[in-house]
Amino acid sequence: GLVSGEGFATDASVIKADANRQKGVPGDEVINFLDTESASRPIREYLEGLDKENARTTIPKNISLTDPQSSWTAATGDRAFYAYSTNYLIDIENNIILDVEPTPAHRTAEVNSTRKMIERVEEKFDLKPH
Repeated sequence: GLVSGEGFATDASVIKADANRQKGVPGDEVINFLDTESASRPIREYLEGLDKENARTTIPKNISLTDPQSSWTAATGDRAFYAYSTNYLIDIENNIILDVEPTPAHRTAEVNSTRKMIERVEEKFDLKPH
């Protein structure tokens, strides 16, 4: 077939978020977009799930108020901005993209996305790097 499965590589591209640089708060500031006490049970459960899924091990420098899932980054070496990463899992023998996983532009998220992509490719296509 087109894919050998002998080896995989990952690559990430930084995508600028549609978030104003000026509309952010320090990462250690608590943001309450919704009063969870008055929210319905399904909304509280949904928000709790998001919090668990997006738990960070480090406190971000800034959080966007318009796009809080994006990350503050200076990955391009220019002025810092809010961004995401598109992470690609690639078969290195034939340069075929096997999977894509978007994440906030943060190294830890990129590493975790690699694990997710490898697991998905193994499950979907029965391919695992040797």
